[in-house]
Amino acid sequence: MRFTVTILGSASAMPVSGRNQSAQVLCVRERFFLVDCGEGAQRQMVRYRVPMQKIEAVMISHIHGDHVFGLPGLLSTFGMQGRTAPLQIFGPQNLGPLLKFYLSYYGEGLPYEIRFTPLKMKAPETIFESKTVEVLAFPLRHGIDCFGYIFREKEPLFNVRKEALERFNLTLTEIGSLKRGEDVLRPDGTRIPVSEWAYRPFVPRSYAYCSDTAVFPEEAQWLRDVRWIYHETTYMNAFAEQARLRSHSTTLEAARMAAETGAEKLFIGHYSSRSGDPADYEAECRSLFPETRALSDGDVLDFPFVKNE
Repeated sequence: MRFTVTILGSASAMPVSGRNQSAQVLCVRERFFLVDCGEGAQRQMVRYRVPMQKIEAVMISHIHGDHVFGLPGLLSTFGMQGRTAPLQIFGPQNLGPLLKFYLSYYGEGLPYEIRFTPLKMKAPETIFESKTVEVLAFPLRHGIDCFGYIFREKEPLFNVRKEALERFNLTLTEIGSLKRGEDVLRPDGTRIPVSEWAYRPFVPRSYAYCSDTAVFPEEAQWLRDVRWIYHETTYMNAFAEQARLRSHSTTLEAARMAAETGAEKLFIGHYSSRSGDPADYEAECRSLFPETRALSDGDVLDFPFVKNE
């Protein structure tokens, strides 16, 4: 039951030796999602042994080149590999004309269908779900349409404690109520509280991807229940004015936001080419939020599966 993130690119717009532009691959319970697709993303997938053909959906934050220039090549490679499964692509409405342009020149003979869903929401909304996983999109603030994504496991049904089965001789209906998280109230007034006689079998995992954005009040509110957050920190605090003018975040702004959410861990990236060492970004974030980690290309985040007893 894996929940992993592979970092394909951690740089911002300008080319940097050893760093590719923005792209990450999530594996959530063996379902694969590509988030952003900067230049060279498919080469990075080969390098880090990401199974390209297993990617079932692509989430694009916005259409700035460092987040989409790798997408046309990847779509063509899927075709050359003989992909037949439909590919879902989510992104801002202005991604639609780019996909139409690609298909008009290179789409003939593609053996699979591209299904594009334009995003228009003003607050978090579910855009993808299965029995165990859901993905939400929410608007960011970057001067053009831009969206973040939350990936999370669905809340599991409760497990009923064996002692309850024996002590109360539960009916199937009563077991169903407890599994749904509901107290059982019998006709004779006996209450069987779910808090005592049932439990969640595991702690659901969740991860948010916040690409290019200025921090804004609703962001921390929307991410309050997310355990692990990736947030761009294009600028260190000394360049706060440039960050404001370009609708980006500084290290301290991202760290302050993470602290407000109560997240367990903050992961940072999208570094400016002017900085030579992400450790400097990490140090500034840690001054406000100690549980910060600066990411590099090739990093794999493996979030543990935690059982409840």
